[in-house]
Amino acid sequence: MPWSNQNGGGPWGGGGGGGNNQGPWGQGPNRPRGNGGGPPDLEDIIRRGQDRLRRLVPGGFNGGIFLIIAAVVVVFWLIQCVYTIQPDERGVELRFGKPKEEVSLPGLHFHFWPMDQVEVVKVTEQQQNIGGRASASSTAGLMLSGDQNILNVQFSVLYTISDPKSYLFKLENPAETLQQVSESAMREVVGRRPAQDAFRDNRQPIASEVQNIIQGTMDRYGAGIAINRVNIEDVAPPREVADAFEEVQRADQDKQRLVEEANQYANQKLGGARGQAAQVREEAAAYKDRVVKEADGEAQRFVSVYNQYIKAPDVTRTRLFLETMESVLKNSNKVILDEKQGVVPYLPLNEIGKTPVAPLAQAQEIK
Repeated sequence: MPWSNQNGGGPWGGGGGGGNNQGPWGQGPNRPRGNGGGPPDLEDIIRRGQDRLRRLVPGGFNGGIFLIIAAVVVVFWLIQCVYTIQPDERGVELRFGKPKEEVSLPGLHFHFWPMDQVEVVKVTEQQQNIGGRASASSTAGLMLSGDQNILNVQFSVLYTISDPKSYLFKLENPAETLQQVSESAMREVVGRRPAQDAFRDNRQPIASEVQNIIQGTMDRYGAGIAINRVNIEDVAPPREVADAFEEVQRADQDKQRLVEEANQYANQKLGGARGQAAQVREEAAAYKDRVVKEADGEAQRFVSVYNQYIKAPDVTRTRLFLETMESVLKNSNKVILDEKQGVVPYLPLNEIGKTPVAPLAQAQEIK
């Protein structure tokens, strides 16, 4: 072809398969520089990165590095100056180790670090457990009662921090101080009472008294702690005498049961006796009223008869005689004797009005 002889190349002036290895536009394909098609040079990459950094940093690399360091320091200082107080927390700021008057409430706050520091405490209710049976050799919770019995008292103290500043700086270890004061107060109260009060009878009064003692002592110390409640969770004898103590408790329970049964029986009998006594009194009162009323009636009847007797003595005397004889002879078998005729036949007029008995019934009665 006409262009085949131009420099021995293709139609664009370069040989298609010549030694220059050029393309149709007069140059070969793009290849990495440096080592003739090998991997990129690491020094070249670092040098290009330094050039870009110099273009980005004002004043060049040597003058802008200090500005970057200063910006990092400022950012770090701002992070340290800002702190957050959660809703269940309170904070106390310190300037050169001396606490400030105000207390940091929940929210975001700012202080000048490192001149200012902040101490954060939780103000929600917390629990301090005292006593128990952690180990056989532990004496925590062992107390002597008023009747010379040894008890193992396990109780808990619920408290909140009412004054964060006093809590942080008045006492070296407020939690340990609270534990020692609580144990001492419980020993004092239990030592004045019999063991039975701590077991069942008066746990709540003991807990209330212990709470008052703990609160008074911590207030004198200025601990900034408010005691909410004292709970006596368990009271038990030492392990060495537990079996004997349980026997004593069972005997005491049997004694109380027998006393209750005796009281129940006594109340039952006493109630029956009182009922019978009330019945006798009521019957006596009724008999009294009846006799008195009958006597009053007889007296009134006698007075009325007497008044009639005064008016007609003969007639009244005869009537009284007849009525008396009637009442005497009414229910008796009567035989009438006459001097002349002897025995006079008696006609039982009272029997006439009665219903005659049938002959069959009479025969059955005779049989």
